[in-house]
Amino acid sequence: MWKKLKRLFVIKTRFEAFLIIYALGLGAVSRGQEYLATYPGIGGQLLFLACTGSVFLAGAKILDCLKYERAEREAQLAKSIDS
Repeated sequence: MWKKLKRLFVIKTRFEAFLIIYALGLGAVSRGQEYLATYPGIGGQLLFLACTGSVFLAGAKILDCLKYERAEREAQLAKSIDS
């Protein structure tokens, strides 16, 4: 049962990754708007930029990890076929 529950929190496809990145983006923009309202001027703009920029970094990392995991699975499959 725990194994099935654990699988719910694993990103398996690029589509799932893009959904998560989209959700992160929505949250970052919402948080950035709060910063703009709380800190008017350049300070709020820089905090908004930091929020949205972090989504780009996280999204790139998620997509890279998916690519790496796929390559690793293919290498293991090829290794098991050769053996």
